[in-house]
Amino acid sequence: MTIKDVGPEPQSFDLEKATLENTHYRAVAWSGKYLQLTLMSIPVGEDIGLEAHPETDQFLRLDAGRGRVQMGRTKDRLDFDQEVEDGWAIFVPAGTWHNVTNIGEETLQLYAVYAPVHHAPGKIQGTAADAERDEDSGNDEPPSWSVQPVRQPSDEHA
Repeated sequence: MTIKDVGPEPQSFDLEKATLENTHYRAVAWSGKYLQLTLMSIPVGEDIGLEAHPETDQFLRLDAGRGRVQMGRTKDRLDFDQEVEDGWAIFVPAGTWHNVTNIGEETLQLYAVYAPVHHAPGKIQGTAADAERDEDSGNDEPPSWSVQPVRQPSDEHA
């Protein structure tokens, strides 16, 4: 199943099927004015990467695999620690340091909803290294038509 990000236009597709078929670290599936949907695929033993988004709330849902989610107010104090699996939801408040690690024996398949928009529409990143390179080079910026906070602090990565 190939999903085309149509920007802030109406869209409908089988989200679970798209999530399970996604093989990319991150693929932006839909970008609106106020929120965005990304599909993620995390290989066994790997993680999303410890990060905090000062102005971005997130909702993540696992559709396959087993993971460990850690969150906290600082990167050195991740006092929320929970094992999660297929069907579980993760809610990340803005400004919270968080990471999800694949602790299972199969690829961790999940999707994330960001508010506000966080990535370039339609952006596909095969690996976490690709995503980091795009972010560092400025090649993964929200579209100009999205509504962003007045003061956009940059994300923090450990």
